[in-house]
Amino acid sequence: MRIYLAGPDVFLPDAAARGAALKGVCARHGLVGVFPLDPLAEAEPAGWAALPEWQRIALRNEAHIRTAAALIANLTPFRGPSADVGTVFEIGFARALGLPVFGWTATRADFAARTRSFLGDAARHGRDGAWRDGEGLAVEAFGCAENLMIDGAIVASGGALEAAELPPDRRWTDLATFERCVARAAAQLTRR
Repeated sequence: MRIYLAGPDVFLPDAAARGAALKGVCARHGLVGVFPLDPLAEAEPAGWAALPEWQRIALRNEAHIRTAAALIANLTPFRGPSADVGTVFEIGFARALGLPVFGWTATRADFAARTRSFLGDAARHGRDGAWRDGEGLAVEAFGCAENLMIDGAIVASGGALEAAELPPDRRWTDLATFERCVARAAAQLTRR
Protein backbone atom coordinates (compact mmCIF):
# COMPACT_ATOMS: atom_id res chain seq x y z
CA MET A 1 0.00 0.00 0.00
CA ARG A 2 1.62 3.25 -1.21
CA ILE A 3 1.56 6.21 1.20
CA TYR A 4 2.60 9.69 0.07
CA LEU A 5 4.84 11.38 2.65
CA ALA A 6 4.05 15.10 2.47
CA GLY A 7 6.05 17.63 4.42
CA PRO A 8 8.90 20.11 4.51
CA ASP A 9 11.38 17.25 5.02
CA VAL A 10 12.47 17.80 1.38
CA PHE A 11 14.12 21.06 2.50
CA LEU A 12 16.39 19.45 5.09
CA PRO A 13 20.13 19.40 4.29
CA ASP A 14 19.99 15.59 4.34
CA ALA A 15 16.64 15.26 2.52
CA ALA A 16 17.51 11.97 0.79
CA ALA A 17 18.55 10.36 4.10
CA ARG A 18 15.44 11.74 5.77
CA GLY A 19 13.28 10.28 3.00
CA ALA A 20 14.97 6.90 3.39
CA ALA A 21 14.37 6.98 7.16
CA LEU A 22 10.68 7.85 6.71
CA LYS A 23 10.26 5.09 4.13
CA GLY A 24 12.01 2.65 6.48
CA VAL A 25 9.43 3.37 9.19
CA CYS A 26 6.63 2.80 6.67
CA ALA A 27 8.16 -0.51 5.59
CA ARG A 28 8.26 -1.73 9.22
CA HIS A 29 4.48 -1.26 9.28
CA GLY A 30 3.82 -2.94 5.93
CA LEU A 31 3.44 0.29 3.94
CA VAL A 32 5.38 1.65 0.98
CA GLY A 33 6.39 5.23 1.69
CA VAL A 34 6.63 7.54 -1.31
CA PHE A 35 8.86 10.56 -0.68
CA PRO A 36 8.27 13.66 -2.84
CA LEU A 37 11.82 13.43 -4.27
CA ASP A 38 11.26 9.86 -5.50
CA PRO A 39 11.08 9.33 -9.27
CA LEU A 40 7.76 8.27 -10.70
CA ALA A 41 7.16 4.54 -11.08
CA GLU A 42 6.49 5.16 -14.78
CA ALA A 43 8.56 7.44 -17.01
CA GLU A 44 7.57 11.08 -16.88
CA PRO A 45 5.45 12.15 -19.87
CA ALA A 46 7.63 13.40 -22.74
CA GLY A 47 5.91 16.78 -22.65
CA TRP A 48 7.27 17.49 -19.18
CA ALA A 49 10.88 17.71 -20.42
CA ALA A 50 10.34 21.24 -21.75
CA LEU A 51 8.76 22.48 -18.51
CA PRO A 52 10.68 24.41 -15.85
CA GLU A 53 11.91 22.31 -12.91
CA TRP A 54 9.41 23.79 -10.43
CA GLN A 55 6.51 22.74 -12.63
CA ARG A 56 7.88 19.20 -13.13
CA ILE A 57 8.22 18.88 -9.34
CA ALA A 58 4.60 19.98 -8.82
CA LEU A 59 3.31 17.57 -11.48
CA ARG A 60 5.43 14.72 -10.14
CA ASN A 61 4.13 15.24 -6.59
CA GLU A 62 0.52 15.30 -7.82
CA ALA A 63 1.19 12.09 -9.78
CA HIS A 64 2.64 10.46 -6.65
CA ILE A 65 -0.45 11.44 -4.66
CA ARG A 66 -2.78 10.05 -7.35
CA THR A 67 -1.11 6.62 -7.04
CA ALA A 68 -1.18 6.58 -3.22
CA ALA A 69 -3.72 4.91 -0.95
CA ALA A 70 -3.32 7.66 1.67
CA LEU A 71 -1.25 10.69 2.62
CA ILE A 72 0.75 11.24 5.80
CA ALA A 73 1.74 14.88 6.34
CA ASN A 74 4.44 16.39 8.53
CA LEU A 75 2.60 19.39 9.99
CA THR A 76 5.46 20.61 12.16
CA PRO A 77 5.41 24.43 11.90
CA PHE A 78 7.70 25.54 9.10
CA ARG A 79 9.14 29.06 8.86
CA GLY A 80 6.35 30.47 11.00
CA PRO A 81 3.38 29.29 13.07
CA SER A 82 1.83 27.10 10.35
CA ALA A 83 2.60 23.94 8.44
CA ASP A 84 4.48 24.19 5.14
CA VAL A 85 2.14 25.66 2.51
CA GLY A 86 3.06 23.06 -0.11
CA THR A 87 2.17 20.32 2.37
CA VAL A 88 -1.13 22.05 3.08
CA PHE A 89 -1.90 22.08 -0.67
CA GLU A 90 -1.07 18.37 -0.89
CA ILE A 91 -3.48 17.63 1.98
CA GLY A 92 -6.26 19.43 0.12
CA PHE A 93 -5.36 17.65 -3.11
CA ALA A 94 -5.44 14.24 -1.39
CA ARG A 95 -8.71 15.09 0.34
CA ALA A 96 -10.26 16.11 -2.99
CA LEU A 97 -9.23 12.71 -4.37
CA GLY A 98 -10.98 11.02 -1.44
CA LEU A 99 -7.79 9.72 0.16
CA PRO A 100 -7.41 9.24 3.91
CA VAL A 101 -5.15 11.93 5.37
CA PHE A 102 -3.01 11.51 8.49
CA GLY A 103 -0.80 14.10 10.13
CA TRP A 104 1.98 14.41 12.66
CA THR A 105 3.67 17.35 14.31
CA ALA A 106 6.50 18.08 16.72
CA THR A 107 4.42 20.51 18.80
CA ARG A 108 1.37 20.22 21.01
CA ALA A 109 0.73 23.98 21.04
CA ASP A 110 -2.46 24.74 19.15
CA PHE A 111 -2.58 26.97 16.08
CA ALA A 112 -3.87 30.01 18.00
CA ALA A 113 -1.13 29.82 20.64
CA ARG A 114 1.56 29.47 17.97
CA THR A 115 0.10 32.39 16.00
CA ARG A 116 -0.03 34.63 19.08
CA SER A 117 3.56 33.70 19.91
CA PHE A 118 4.64 34.44 16.35
CA LEU A 119 2.88 37.83 16.43
CA GLY A 120 4.46 38.77 19.76
CA ASP A 121 3.41 42.22 20.97
CA ALA A 122 1.21 42.69 17.88
CA ALA A 123 -1.28 40.13 19.26
CA ARG A 124 -3.99 41.90 21.24
CA HIS A 125 -7.47 41.22 22.49
CA GLY A 126 -10.01 43.10 20.43
CA ARG A 127 -13.12 44.74 21.84
CA ASP A 128 -15.01 41.57 20.93
CA GLY A 129 -12.64 39.50 23.10
CA ALA A 130 -11.03 37.78 20.11
CA TRP A 131 -7.27 37.81 19.62
CA ARG A 132 -6.31 40.15 16.80
CA ASP A 133 -3.08 40.89 14.94
CA GLY A 134 -1.51 44.30 14.33
CA GLU A 135 -3.91 44.95 11.45
CA GLY A 136 -6.97 44.09 13.52
CA LEU A 137 -7.52 40.74 11.80
CA ALA A 138 -8.86 37.92 13.96
CA VAL A 139 -6.55 35.07 15.00
CA GLU A 140 -8.26 31.74 14.35
CA ALA A 141 -8.86 30.19 17.77
CA PHE A 142 -10.72 26.89 17.62
CA GLY A 143 -8.19 24.84 19.59
CA CYS A 144 -7.10 23.03 16.42
CA ALA A 145 -3.58 21.79 15.74
CA GLU A 146 -3.56 23.73 12.46
CA ASN A 147 -5.93 25.92 10.48
CA LEU A 148 -9.42 24.43 10.85
CA MET A 149 -9.45 23.30 7.21
CA ILE A 150 -6.42 21.07 7.82
CA ASP A 151 -7.79 19.50 10.98
CA GLY A 152 -11.15 19.23 9.22
CA ALA A 153 -9.64 17.40 6.23
CA ILE A 154 -7.90 14.90 8.50
CA VAL A 155 -11.02 14.18 10.54
CA ALA A 156 -13.40 14.06 7.55
CA SER A 157 -11.11 11.67 5.68
CA GLY A 158 -11.09 9.21 8.59
CA GLY A 159 -7.45 9.96 9.34
CA ALA A 160 -5.81 10.99 12.59
CA LEU A 161 -3.22 13.42 13.94
CA GLU A 162 -0.30 12.52 16.21
CA ALA A 163 1.46 15.26 18.16
CA ALA A 164 4.37 15.46 20.57
CA GLU A 165 6.19 18.37 22.13
CA LEU A 166 9.78 18.09 20.95
CA PRO A 167 12.64 20.49 21.68
CA PRO A 168 13.76 22.54 18.67
CA ASP A 169 16.97 20.50 18.23
CA ARG A 170 14.93 17.30 17.72
CA ARG A 171 11.92 18.46 15.71
CA TRP A 172 13.49 17.57 12.35
CA THR A 173 15.24 14.38 13.46
CA ASP A 174 13.03 12.53 15.95
CA LEU A 175 10.79 9.96 14.22
CA ALA A 176 8.85 8.61 17.22
CA THR A 177 5.76 10.74 16.50
CA PHE A 178 5.92 9.83 12.82
CA GLU A 179 6.15 6.15 13.75
CA ARG A 180 3.01 6.43 15.90
CA CYS A 181 1.23 8.10 12.99
CA VAL A 182 2.34 5.39 10.54
CA ALA A 183 1.27 2.62 12.94
CA ARG A 184 -2.13 4.23 13.30
CA ALA A 185 -2.48 4.70 9.54
CA ALA A 186 -1.46 1.09 8.85
CA ALA A 187 -4.01 -0.20 11.37
CA GLN A 188 -6.82 1.94 9.96
CA LEU A 189 -6.00 1.28 6.31
CA THR A 190 -5.83 -2.49 6.69
CA ARG A 191 -9.32 -2.47 8.26
CA ARG A 192 -10.84 -0.82 5.17
